[in-house]
Amino acid sequence: MNDIHNELELATPACEDFPDAMERLFAFSVTVNAYLQAGLVARGLSRARATVIWQLHRQGPTTQRQLAHAIGVTARNITALVDALEETGFVSRRGHPTDRRAILVELTTAGRTVTEQLAADYQAAARRLFAGLGPEQVTRFVSTLDLLTARLTPTSHVTGPDTP
Repeated sequence: MNDIHNELELATPACEDFPDAMERLFAFSVTVNAYLQAGLVARGLSRARATVIWQLHRQGPTTQRQLAHAIGVTARNITALVDALEETGFVSRRGHPTDRRAILVELTTAGRTVTEQLAADYQAAARRLFAGLGPEQVTRFVSTLDLLTARLTPTSHVTGPDTP
């Protein structure tokens, strides 16, 4: 992390507005997180469970192993997540049609309904959030977010000569 700060400090002129911008960024992050969390809680979901449901929505029935790989969790974690989602009626398990050892996880009607609601909420939130902004403002905003995100991504910072 210090490498990132040191590199950016050398490449960026001093700006007295940076602390204020950082505070606003943190406040925005907290607000967005609370907004998303409230929508998930209202539907009986955690962020991790919603991630599983959304992945199944995007790729269709899949094995737990594929799900774990797609969302970056361990086999133990995906089992607990799928167990909880099955208990609440959002997913079901069935045998794989061509691999007797594998079990497919798929959305139930309730799971499909909740993903449709989440998608509709997402679209409504985007319309509300960006209402009144022109396309060029949104494009600049997205470019700035992409740049800031890249700067915080561990693989994106430039490494020094001592780094293997």
